[in-house]
Amino acid sequence: MNQTVNKPISKDIRVIIVEDYKLTRVGLRYALNEIENINVIAEAQNAEIGLELIKKEQPDVVLMDLGLPGINGLEATAKIQNISPNTKVIILTSHDREEEVIASLGSGASGYCLKDIDPQTLSGVIKNVAKGACWIDSNVAHLALKFFPKPENTEIMGSNNCTDTKSKLTERENEVLKLLVQGKSNTQIAQELIVSVHTAKAHVCSILQKLCVDDRVQAAVKAIKEGIVSV
Repeated sequence: MNQTVNKPISKDIRVIIVEDYKLTRVGLRYALNEIENINVIAEAQNAEIGLELIKKEQPDVVLMDLGLPGINGLEATAKIQNISPNTKVIILTSHDREEEVIASLGSGASGYCLKDIDPQTLSGVIKNVAKGACWIDSNVAHLALKFFPKPENTEIMGSNNCTDTKSKLTERENEVLKLLVQGKSNTQIAQELIVSVHTAKAHVCSILQKLCVDDRVQAAVKAIKEGIVSV
């Protein structure tokens, strides 16, 4: 059974909660409804219902539990990319195991939060992720770094491989990478550097190619791990 929540139209970040425990859903809805610019439009107790709602509503952000009955949160997150490609997914779970953190990033999630996060911090995560940022709970961030194992013997790797990455980036690309690590969207990067969004996007694409990664999350994690960008 799902419950649709009517909210004022002034709440502009549309959120759907997918969580099997009713008490948790109610608590999240109550807390987030108190936050300006966040609109919890619906909730579901399993992924099957959640996916139907997401396909219909095309929300900005989904709060997704991992341990759902039937289709689990990881499978559901991967499916969302096909049915609502502009929707961002934040994993909200009590699980802090390495394999689940890494699998969540691989499935397309933009955020990974533990359930002991306070409402104000969560609301900030939602707002930033909705703008295109990525966020990983500090308690599990060290696990995410293992998403990119560092080559053990870089001396035998050819020049076409991703060695000495820092020297491959231009000065402008290093500036863009620093902003990317901060979770800035292409639009925000363009505003920061006073360039067009098209130019910012081109720099990001070049960075992904030079770092040999597939997306912004992987680029940020690799940049931190390899010391390309300090935080």
